[in-house]
Parts: sequence; structure tokens; C-alpha cells
Amino acid sequence: MNLEQRVAELESRLAALEEREAGRTEPAPHAPAEDGDRASFWALAGLKEQLAGLGAEDGGVLFTGAVRLPTGERYEWQFGVLADELLDRDWTTLSDALAALGHPVRLRLLREILGGRRTAAELAELDGLGTSGQIYHHLSRLSSTGWLHTTGRGRYAVPPARTVPLLVALTAAQP
Repeated sequence: MNLEQRVAELESRLAALEEREAGRTEPAPHAPAEDGDRASFWALAGLKEQLAGLGAEDGGVLFTGAVRLPTGERYEWQFGVLADELLDRDWTTLSDALAALGHPVRLRLLREILGGRRTAAELAELDGLGTSGQIYHHLSRLSSTGWLHTTGRGRYAVPPARTVPLLVALTAAQP
């Protein structure tokens, strides 16, 4: 399912939820009329309930995920922040972490590491990643910004607390 289909499904789920809350039986005018688009925005509904309980009038942001990597590792993660807290933060402190993701070789390294290639030697065997020195440079940059850590004996891993956020960032970056 491509991103446009996923967004349409999410919009349909929100419309269905809003219809239920309002007691309406007709579909909302903006809801896609495709088959299978009747499920609700269950994550958004839960977030709205939590925000109402906190009295957070300006809203909030939540991301969550449950993934199984090709290596068999499973990660579940949830993080939320109130909108006013997020908007009041100094975003410039995030520039290094975001910039580290802004290089195609680093993104490929992260993908390969999540896929099971964990050592610089394994990564150096792949085409298109550059020399060993260049690979170590990129691994160092990813490590210094928290996207990677070493697990001993020259092995690298995406920290569990960064796995779902990384996948969320990649999802958000899709056109």
C-alpha cells in the first residue's frame, strides 16, 4: 500500500470515528467511498482521549510502532508530546541528529544494520558505500548522534529506543 492509499485510509477512519461520535449514519463528504475504508482512527481517538484528560487544548503529537526486523528482533515504542511543549522547544538542537540522516550512505547503512549486517567488515562488502574509512566516518556520525551504538566487538546496532523513531522519520519523509 503506497503512502497516498494509507493517507486515504486514515482519512476514512477519522471520518468514520467522527460520524460515530456525532451519531450520523451518512458518510462524511470528505470520506473516501472505497471498500475497506470503514475502520476508525483508533490511535487518534486514543490520543484525543488522553489529551482531553490532560486538558491539553492545543493538542499533541503521538507516534507509535510495533515492528519485527528481518533479524527477528521485535520492538514496540510509543512517544507523545504536547503541542505547546514541542512548539516551545529549541528545534536547532535537533539539527545534528536530523543532518546525520540526510546522507544516502548513512540511510543505507542504517537499513543494512537493521537488516542484520552489523560489522564494518560486512558493510564494506556492499557496493556503493565507499572505502572502509568513509564507512567508519559515516558510522561515527550516526553513533555520535544516537542513531547507532556499538554492541561490542565492532558490531553496530540501532538502539531499541531509536528503531521505531527512525522508521517514523522515514515514513514522514515520504512524498
